[in-house]
Amino acid sequence: MALFRRGGPVVFEPYGYRKRRSWGIPRWLVLLLVGIAIGAGGLLYVQEEYLPARLGPEESQRLQARVDELGAERDRLQSSLADATKQLQASEVETKRLSAELSGAREQVQKLQQDIVLFQDVLPPDPRDGAVDVRAARFSNDNGRLAYHVLLTRETKSAKPFRGVLQFVVSGARASGANATITLDPLDVQLASYEHLHGVLPLPEGFTARQTTIRVLDGPNGRLQGMRVINVR
Repeated sequence: MALFRRGGPVVFEPYGYRKRRSWGIPRWLVLLLVGIAIGAGGLLYVQEEYLPARLGPEESQRLQARVDELGAERDRLQSSLADATKQLQASEVETKRLSAELSGAREQVQKLQQDIVLFQDVLPPDPRDGAVDVRAARFSNDNGRLAYHVLLTRETKSAKPFRGVLQFVVSGARASGANATITLDPLDVQLASYEHLHGVLPLPEGFTARQTTIRVLDGPNGRLQGMRVINVR
């Protein structure tokens, strides 16, 4: 019968029928690659148009050398700053020390001034009571010279100091034994309230001083302001 008649070969497929799949590129991968290309192009455009030009090898070396030079200069300045800071600290310490010494010296000067005032008060007054008082004096022969130390005082009624000369008239004996009186060259003197005058003056050769008259004048060959006679030791 025709119903059961085979019209052709029958193929048996044990795993069933499978439709073949196409292996095309996915859309998401295409979009990703396009985005990367656009981003890279935009970066290159921005770098070329707006960012500073990229340095070449030689320029990079010069820039690095300059950076190293600036670093060395910075280190040198930091070292100089450290040295200057140490010197400043040492100067501050020295300033404090000198300030302390100055304060102590001022206290000593003040004490000495008080002692001098007391010393003037206890000294015997000048019996002649002149404008300038010869409060004390000492003379001695010093190898052909006259060594002297004289203390002059005056009342400070006026703020203007006294300006004049101090002159010594010396009596003694020459080398021959003859008595003689000589007048030594005057010494400039400036006196506010008190003044110590000391030193040595030359005498004639072979002359031995025995007595000295102290004369205080308001100038060379001027008016007498004070006088006193003192024996030479």
